[in-house]
Amino acid sequence: MKAKNYFQISKQVYRLILVLIILSGCSSPSEKQVEAQHIANKHKSITCFVYHRFGDERYPSTNVDISTFEQHIKYLKEEEFEIMTLSEAIDYLKDGSKERKIAVITVDDGYKSFQTGAMPLLKKYGVTATLFINTETVGGSSYMSWEDIQEVNKEGIEIGNHSHSHGYFLNYENAIRYKHFQSDVAQAQNLFKKHLTEEPKVFAYPYGEYDQEMEDIIKEMGFIGAVAQNSGVMNSSSDFYAIPRFPMASSYASLKGFKEKAKMQTLFVQSEKPSTPLLNNSNPPELKLSFKKDDLQVNNLQCFIQGGECDMKVTKSDSVVEVSLKSKSSLKRRRTLYTLTVPSDDGSWHWFSHLWVMPSVKE
Repeated sequence: MKAKNYFQISKQVYRLILVLIILSGCSSPSEKQVEAQHIANKHKSITCFVYHRFGDERYPSTNVDISTFEQHIKYLKEEEFEIMTLSEAIDYLKDGSKERKIAVITVDDGYKSFQTGAMPLLKKYGVTATLFINTETVGGSSYMSWEDIQEVNKEGIEIGNHSHSHGYFLNYENAIRYKHFQSDVAQAQNLFKKHLTEEPKVFAYPYGEYDQEMEDIIKEMGFIGAVAQNSGVMNSSSDFYAIPRFPMASSYASLKGFKEKAKMQTLFVQSEKPSTPLLNNSNPPELKLSFKKDDLQVNNLQCFIQGGECDMKVTKSDSVVEVSLKSKSSLKRRRTLYTLTVPSDDGSWHWFSHLWVMPSVKE
């Protein structure tokens, strides 16, 4: 009897050990998969473009010719870019899928020329876009109606929130700025909920102007990402609530310039101080960046400042580069870009820009 019990207990112990071995064997690949996903995410990037008007020569600073826009789409197709909505691109940056060539077409404001000029070409080439709507102007003389927006949405165009009023929110005093901003964005969301089947998941800051508190509000409201107005290439370690976009209008929209931007590589910035555009009491402001050296030709770093000259200081170690950028003169414009470019050993160029906003300058 004792021997029988001993045998039964031994069988139970054996089964327990076997289960533990199986579980242990399963856990190891899981850890590897997590690490593989982390590595895959680290090197993923997307190139995002922003348009406003199509074939409307009355406003050259925000317009692109229809034929030029078609050249842009044809080039992306010929170069085998996958054109995604912004939400799809953000999901791609977050998931563990392999690195691919991704481009995103965004369009701000919801002018009628999007439906009459851009949509026929998007349908012709079977590509999508993300359209940011400021709801107060919907149905105005130059703007799409809710019926128009519903139609393009049904045809695969993602609709994003561009606020209700498209206001200069940084002009408000801190005491009322954030309450007003949250209320304005919520008003737009309510109108989207009323007129569309779902609320937008992505947001575009009007004029690209925001500060850290406004960014936090967008996160808390449930948006998965937001776009700004600084140029550059988004990557998997970037701030998803300050996504850069290359502007496409007037001379910036030439096919040559578009090709250069489409080929542009990201700069994997590890730290950026300050991280938001709002100019503090120091003018000219100083921007401090750090990034991994990798295969970058640091000796060929270039700095550009709108309307001024750049004072750049570079500190290098074996693996990390620290850069300080500062205008040699005080900033005068409401919005000014600091841009940094650097080539890598394979001949490709990497791009990063930071937008400064000076609310005291009125437009």
